Amino acid sequence: MLTLCQRLAALRKTRGLTQKALAELVDLSLIQIHRYEAGTTQPSLLRLLKLAHALRVSADGLVFEREERGPNEEFRLQFEAFTQFDKDEKKAARTLLDALILKHQARRWASAS
Repeated sequence: MLTLCQRLAALRKTRGLTQKALAELVDLSLIQIHRYEAGTTQPSLLRLLKLAHALRVSADGLVFEREERGPNEEFRLQFEAFTQFDKDEKKAARTLLDALILKHQARRWASAS
């Protein structure tokens, strides 16, 4: 699994950019880009968004690996099926999922007390 600094460097190289070119695109110093890629400092949210835009990826794509954000294999097929639902079916599924999530969180909070 790649870290943010490794993903940043890999995306920059994939786009054919030097550290200097990326720094110019996001209005940062070359030293700051080097620090991000070395992992000695982390970009702010604003810088992260600018970096993602310059690298033509989403902020999630810069921060997370593909497998980290989507549903895991156990639920992937069900979530793909949800995309075929009509508007009312999607609303019902969302309501049910929200209720289950709230129930789970309430149980966790109660057990933490």
